[in-house]
Amino acid sequence: MVDLKTIYMGMELKNPIIVGSCGLTSNLDSIKQLVEAGASAVVLKSLFEEQIMMEVNKNMDDYNPFHDHTEMYDYQKYFEKQHLLDNYLQLIKGTKKAVDVPIIASINCMSSAEWTEFAKSIELAGADALELNIFLLPSDPKMEGKKNEKVYFDIINKVTSNVSIPISIKVSYYFDNLANTLQRFSKTGIKGMVLFNKFYNTDIDIEKEELIDGNFLSTSDDMPNSLRWIGIMSDLVDCDLCATTGIHSGKDAIKFLLAGASSVQMVSSIYINSAKIITKSLDEIRVWMEKHNYKSIDEFHGKLSNSSEMNDALYERVQFMKYVSTKKN
Repeated sequence: MVDLKTIYMGMELKNPIIVGSCGLTSNLDSIKQLVEAGASAVVLKSLFEEQIMMEVNKNMDDYNPFHDHTEMYDYQKYFEKQHLLDNYLQLIKGTKKAVDVPIIASINCMSSAEWTEFAKSIELAGADALELNIFLLPSDPKMEGKKNEKVYFDIINKVTSNVSIPISIKVSYYFDNLANTLQRFSKTGIKGMVLFNKFYNTDIDIEKEELIDGNFLSTSDDMPNSLRWIGIMSDLVDCDLCATTGIHSGKDAIKFLLAGASSVQMVSSIYINSAKIITKSLDEIRVWMEKHNYKSIDEFHGKLSNSSEMNDALYERVQFMKYVSTKKN
């Protein structure tokens, strides 16, 4: 019998498949189904700083009597915000009572101003860990890379200094020197990094000549970028790495474990195939481990990271020299 246990952010998980933050993790009934299917942990649907502030401002703009009374307006605005946040805390408390796997709260934040105090409330509500989903699109040519990075470090430092539960960050690959930046992030006291964000995609309707939403679900074709950087960084950081974007099967999960990830987050495949894909993926991992005579994940975890010169050269290859030079018309 193989052992699927793994350690992520200091937490022992019964297997490496975590359900990532999504609509499926926003209500208790759905979360129960995911855990019954085998999920080892659940990342609750993210609280979006931007969305909450927009909602609060919208509600207040719809109700204008206090605009000329600053103190009353500020109080009402605070009350609106607290109502939205309290609902999230209730979700944490209800989920902790209903399931027996680690519950990871999630905050999608753009600044360090709003979340320090609320992170403590998340801890007191019983969350086992907190994932900070940080993404600032570096689209302003006037903003230097160091200033962009500073926002990340400010968020991390303020939250980690205010709570004792494990903190992970979910980040993009938009940095001047990605390897250097990820390594510095890992030394701040965080316990995990999730690589990489699945971005909101923009598309264009050429008939209506307008911007539209792109496909929000990933495919296995989206996996290579995360796989490359997990393999490159797994021996260079001081925290656990979790893979996300493109994990659709047990075979995909095995690749990331070999590259050095401690766990993987699955979302799109569950939307496409239902929660049963978790059970199927875990069976695939077990069958593969038995075939290769592995009794535990520790025996092959990181086996194909960049720790060897051969692997290092392959992970860092960015041109198609071999393929192009041998490809026949």
